[in-house]
Amino acid sequence: MDLHEKRIPIIKIRDFLIVSIQVDMHDKLAIQLQSQILEEIGRTGAKGVLIDISVLEMVDSFIGRMLSGMASMASIMDAAVVIVGMQPAVAITLVELGLEMPGVDTALNMEKGMEMLEKRLKDLEHNFF
Repeated sequence: MDLHEKRIPIIKIRDFLIVSIQVDMHDKLAIQLQSQILEEIGRTGAKGVLIDISVLEMVDSFIGRMLSGMASMASIMDAAVVIVGMQPAVAITLVELGLEMPGVDTALNMEKGMEMLEKRLKDLEHNFF
């Protein structure tokens, strides 16, 4: 790995992974992040992933598809994905590009996102027993 290559930290809290993107996303970083998240889900058995994109001011169709694909892949691995902190310009761009993000829940902030993940986990446990 290049010394100047940026890595996005992934923090595990209880049954969830927290990913706070603090740099501009480019294609290579998005692919790397997708792999990192999926590896961490497999390694830790996390039931949810919270991705904070509040720093992102713009996304292109590739980044949008990567976020959507990440959610689909995480779902296959039995983990929900909640994206938080989406700026209005990002939401407008995703809609204008016609990008649907099935399987991706969104919340205004990290607190609301955590509540969504915790509710999902409780619902799963309740339905299991």
